[in-house]
Amino acid sequence: MGKHHCDGGCSGVLVFGALTGVDLYTRHGESVAVPDVRNMTVQQAAKIFADRGLLCMVTDSSYDKHKAAGCILDYTPAAGQKVKEGRTIYLTINTLNVPLKPVPDVADNSSVRQAEARLSAVGFKLTENEYVSGEKDWVYGVKYRGRRLMADEKVPAGSTLTLMVGDGTEESLDMGTDSIGADDSGDDTGAEQAPSKSEDSWF
Repeated sequence: MGKHHCDGGCSGVLVFGALTGVDLYTRHGESVAVPDVRNMTVQQAAKIFADRGLLCMVTDSSYDKHKAAGCILDYTPAAGQKVKEGRTIYLTINTLNVPLKPVPDVADNSSVRQAEARLSAVGFKLTENEYVSGEKDWVYGVKYRGRRLMADEKVPAGSTLTLMVGDGTEESLDMGTDSIGADDSGDDTGAEQAPSKSEDSWF
């Protein structure tokens, strides 16, 4: 009976020990929380990850003009999530170069209000309009740093642009020309033109 009791006790200890070992093995490497490295450089983040047994890799880039170039904008898995040791964290960094964006084609097909809405919607800023001779409030072109842009030309994202907008003088100038012709019909210019018309009619 004593031998049977000893065997049972020993086997119980062995089973408990085996289960404890399995539990420790299962939990090993799974309790590492992903640290918060947002806005850090990749070098800074890599050191912090390494201290926790994690790896990191840059896999994507985006552009945020309010953040420093090269800093970490986002990553997966996110901060606070628990992962196994040796896990790779995938980083998205702020691009080192300002990306170029095409300027929407608003020249000769948009009112100033329509053009402003389209340009603002894609992130461009606008300065005070530059007025040119033409139909009032009609957009005739877009300028960047004093240079008129071609259709769909690309400029740095978030750039400040200037709209070339008609001031309505084209219409008034046409009316002025008509009135001048009527008022000046009796002066020398009109006198010279009259015979030329009659001469043309002879042929």
